[in-house]
Amino acid sequence: MRALTEWLTGAGHRARATFEPGDTPAGVLVRQLLLDRADLALSPRAEALLYAADRAQHAQAVLRPALAAGEVVVTDRYVDSSLAYQGAGRAIPREEVAALSRWATEGLVPDLTVLLDLPPATGLARARGRAAADRMEAESLDFHERVRQTFLELAGAEPHRYLVLDATRPAAELADDIRDRVAALLAPAGTP
Repeated sequence: MRALTEWLTGAGHRARATFEPGDTPAGVLVRQLLLDRADLALSPRAEALLYAADRAQHAQAVLRPALAAGEVVVTDRYVDSSLAYQGAGRAIPREEVAALSRWATEGLVPDLTVLLDLPPATGLARARGRAAADRMEAESLDFHERVRQTFLELAGAEPHRYLVLDATRPAAELADDIRDRVAALLAPAGTP
């Protein structure tokens, strides 16, 4: 995200880097509830509602104003994360999670979703190497396999909106591929 945002700024775009959950004052509190390892015994539906609440606030307070101001928004996580984590991971029917997310965002859909695809064991090892595992990272390997499979299914269903990259490749190569795709999206109509 940092490399993409820096490239966008260097190319003359106003860029905004953001993330979910937790990139608003209310979202900070929601993030604490969602990712804390304390045993809060959140039900899957309560978890989905908390993510939707954070996303609704994020869309209203951050995303829509940035887009209205002509900024290019780069966000870490969005609706597809809930479809994968709460839908597949928590076994909530995907249609229900999708409807909740559409309502929370008022239908705001990204132009591009970059999926940095890794085998779950590799991704979890990387995450645990950075810090103590949060509540989601502490889930079983089977949970993360279901999440990955759902992300891949979502990408397969909307290939025009997705860029799926093998995240075992070097970061610089991934950044180049992402920049190429974003540059094509931002090019004026009729420009090669």
